[in-house]
Amino acid sequence: MMSENTNDFWQSHSLKYLEMAFRTDRCEILAAPDGYGKKTGDCGDTTEIFLKTRGETIETVAFHTTGCMNTTACANTVAFLAEGRTIADAWEIAPEAIAEYLETLPEDHFHCAELAVGALYLALSNYNELQRSPWKKAYQTRSKN
Repeated sequence: MMSENTNDFWQSHSLKYLEMAFRTDRCEILAAPDGYGKKTGDCGDTTEIFLKTRGETIETVAFHTTGCMNTTACANTVAFLAEGRTIADAWEIAPEAIAEYLETLPEDHFHCAELAVGALYLALSNYNELQRSPWKKAYQTRSKN
């Protein structure tokens, strides 16, 4: 039998939040990404974002997180919102857009949206760096911190 607390969880979140918290198709580590960013928050959660592009368009976004369900929901939302956009347009994704999309991200977990967007910005910066110096892609590895 489900407890009252379990029912409260399912009832207190939007369908968008629940989908992004539990969807797993973008949760992977891509080999040789065109852009890579990793950010660890003060809470200890870590988000990694991997970009695959075609020209200036982001074709695939994958992520890997270690942390709470809110961090997973935010990272998944970042991936969802960035896929199909140009690199320039992806810079417009802000933490507020993540919270707005999810509808029920707890206010005390807004930092999870900031963490996911920060990892995206690092991946976009890495993409730009690799465009300037393409030879570096062959030597790029996932960062340790």
